[in-house]
Amino acid sequence: MPVVLNTLPEPARGIQDCPKRARQQLDLLLLAIEALDLSGSEALLQVAADLNLQSVIGDRVNLWRLRSTNPLRRNSQRQPMGLKEAKALTLITCHLARRRTGTIRQLLLAHQQLQDKQLSFDHNFGLAHYLGRFQAHFHSRMNPKRAAVIAYRDPEKLHTLALDLLNQLLFCTGTAGPQRLWASLFDGEVS
Repeated sequence: MPVVLNTLPEPARGIQDCPKRARQQLDLLLLAIEALDLSGSEALLQVAADLNLQSVIGDRVNLWRLRSTNPLRRNSQRQPMGLKEAKALTLITCHLARRRTGTIRQLLLAHQQLQDKQLSFDHNFGLAHYLGRFQAHFHSRMNPKRAAVIAYRDPEKLHTLALDLLNQLLFCTGTAGPQRLWASLFDGEVS
């Protein structure tokens, strides 16, 4: 097992697989990163190699299978995601978010400024571009028949989700970001 995985604590006893909510959250955070970065999926594999996580993540197909454990996906896998794989995706998410800290801050600042002036997202090219890419990725990858996905047919709700994910990615960039994200994934899941 890669040593870097030991930086994240084990959850309470009895949890052997990643909970459904945590799988959804990890996949959505990675979707937001893909909307920020044109080389998103390639970057995921490169960071896995940089962090020596290839033995856990494997190749592109295995990465797709891991992300497809999100039950909201079009081609959802019923197989559980192990804690080792969830830790690896958490570390990769935080690493990629750190690389994009400046962009994330700029987009969140632009959002705040547009809200203060009561202007639409179209008034900031970067923010409109991110929201458009996120919306396209979300609609192409999520199962439109799932109730949780149907709730995001309204573009305003989907924009709110995309912006919430940016805030969570910013949360991952700070001191002990991976540990904080890891703990948040299990918040309310552990008895």
